[in-house]
Amino acid sequence: MTTIIIKSFNRPYYLERCLSSIYSCVKGNFEIKILDDGTPKKYLEVIKSKFPNVKIIISSQYQNKITAIEENITKGDKIDGFTIPTDLWFNAVKSSSDYVLVTEDDVWFTNPINIDEVVKEMKSFSTPLLKLGWLGNNIENEYCELSEISNNITSLKPKNLFTSNKFVMDLFMYNKYKFFTILYKLGLVDNKTKLKYWSLNSILMGLYQKNYWLSIWEDAKGKVDEKQQLRNAAAWYHKNKKAIFARTNEEVLKTTFKSSATGSYHEYGNHFDVNRMNFILNEAWLNKEFDAMQNYPKDFSDDYIKSFLDKENHPDAQYDEWFKWAEKFRQQYRNLGAEVE
Repeated sequence: MTTIIIKSFNRPYYLERCLSSIYSCVKGNFEIKILDDGTPKKYLEVIKSKFPNVKIIISSQYQNKITAIEENITKGDKIDGFTIPTDLWFNAVKSSSDYVLVTEDDVWFTNPINIDEVVKEMKSFSTPLLKLGWLGNNIENEYCELSEISNNITSLKPKNLFTSNKFVMDLFMYNKYKFFTILYKLGLVDNKTKLKYWSLNSILMGLYQKNYWLSIWEDAKGKVDEKQQLRNAAAWYHKNKKAIFARTNEEVLKTTFKSSATGSYHEYGNHFDVNRMNFILNEAWLNKEFDAMQNYPKDFSDDYIKSFLDKENHPDAQYDEWFKWAEKFRQQYRNLGAEVE
């Protein structure tokens, strides 16, 4: 059995889409764990009624997050999106199957996949990470040797990737003692060098060998530090050079660029509160007015979102301001080579 872990926070309209897509597209023997950090109980009860086989585990700060959501809606207070339940994630993965898909509530399957088959191939090829989605970003074509090794999997062999032990990789990733600067001046690295290390990691769309995921996250303490993850990944690969990283021959996962769990990571100076938008869509979903599968397998259409924002007509969630906010969100990822439409 393979464990599918979904990290969730206050967007049941996306969580239902995620779960529906799993049951529609994923074949094989799997279990689903939802790790929830603050979705109000009335929404989780609906999710549980629709998907009785899923296991919902709440974080230790769940009640504090519920209170923060209520105060955001009633008082306009900001929600702290930087307090992350990494202990919950770590323990959930540790207690899961040997291979685990770690994703989030705003990610959904778009194409069929037999999870038993791909896990069998991961075992055969000693693959610690199989990417199921990469946002159409083909940067790995430049930094890796790609080779189709089965009907399902393409291997990613990093080219000229500097790796060392954790101490040295720490100097490299964080530029301690000007280590990276010195390499830069010597012409050994450039501004794109660190992008190469993403061939060893996946934020939202990775099917992992459990122990590899745990090694990447072993020293995360309540925060998501991408440099730390890449440092740990590079140090692990330094010891395990025979490992074959890979991705599916076809992308099977997609994510949104039209919403965020909170505004903490995406403040662009607009008069727009993404938490208010989520509340509007959550309530419409609860009242069976919002269809979680609208426009699937693509994201919800702009016109569909507009219909709910216009109906509510809240000053902090106007459609025009949302559209400008979403466009800035998308542009961040376009600049990295991702397909965001």
